[in-house]
Amino acid sequence: MLSEVLIPTELKKVDPVFGQLSFNDHEQIVFCQDKDTGLKAIIGIHNTVLGPALGGTRMWNYANEWDALNDVLRLSRGMTYKSAVTGLNLGGGKAVIIGDAKTQKTPELMRRFGEFVNSLGGKYITAEDVGMETSDMDTVREVTPYVTGISEDKGGAGNPSPVTAYGVFMGMKAAAKYRLGSDDLEGKKVLVQGVGHVGASLVDYLSNEGARIYITDINQQRLEELSAKYNAEIVAGDRMFDKELDIYAPCALGATINDETLKAIKASVIAGAANNQLADEKRHGKMLQEKGIAYAPDFLINAGGIINVYAELEGYDRREIMRKTENIYQTTLQIFAHAEEYGITTHEAALNLAQQRIDARKMEAKK
Repeated sequence: MLSEVLIPTELKKVDPVFGQLSFNDHEQIVFCQDKDTGLKAIIGIHNTVLGPALGGTRMWNYANEWDALNDVLRLSRGMTYKSAVTGLNLGGGKAVIIGDAKTQKTPELMRRFGEFVNSLGGKYITAEDVGMETSDMDTVREVTPYVTGISEDKGGAGNPSPVTAYGVFMGMKAAAKYRLGSDDLEGKKVLVQGVGHVGASLVDYLSNEGARIYITDINQQRLEELSAKYNAEIVAGDRMFDKELDIYAPCALGATINDETLKAIKASVIAGAANNQLADEKRHGKMLQEKGIAYAPDFLINAGGIINVYAELEGYDRREIMRKTENIYQTTLQIFAHAEEYGITTHEAALNLAQQRIDARKMEAKK
């Protein structure tokens, strides 16, 4: 029998879920715990109007459970709008596992997590995210069919990271065309913050286009490997905004666009893979607009990954995956045009487009 974390009576008075600033009319939050494997996880289901909630599982050593809850709430909401704005018949969900992926992740833990996913009967479909590998999704698949991003030799679409990076690259080129007058990135100075699976793939695309690449990350060995391979310049994290840049690409964790960084960023375009880049969506989106920085909304341009895993549900091939991902370019230009026409931020413009599609489906359901 599956168990769930119960919130002690003394904590209920602080409204741990409904009182969270990141709570946005989420449909369901599932707290999962298993003593034998050490599993502590939270599954957030934000919206299922357009279809089952699909979103990756992130394993991270959060400072506390409140941070984990806040993360899953923000991420699952972002998935709703990501699927809607890219035209996919999916809702938004996400899961986080609390712990160190390098030392605490085991096959037993992943299978136990898969059992919790299975208990939701398909309302939530999981996939790979930070701290996860394709092999982990293969393990989850042993106990539930509600998982995507499994190995190609097992009938899946494989690692979504290169496709995610390609979508970011397309959104970046569109933003450059809008703000810099050309989508040719040759010679453009681009800082990639975070060179994990997606960031490294983005560096590859940028290198092939002839961009001048700067990289920063907490993993020094990874930086040195990529620097040697792509002739990228390593920048210390506390000095990354010292340089005049054309493009800043945040590809690590969220909230890197905040009061402090906005004082320091010297770039014309922000386009990266990280989720929830704006610490405060309204205020920081407005500040970017006022500074004349073209911001490509994260939940739009990093949608290549979900397009990739959606292929497993819809049965389309690699060629169609790349075609759908390439279309992020046109959608990004559409968002910039909409924002300019109505005098709103690009983040608001992307949310509007996504919400229109969700509302239209609600109206259809009522007929």
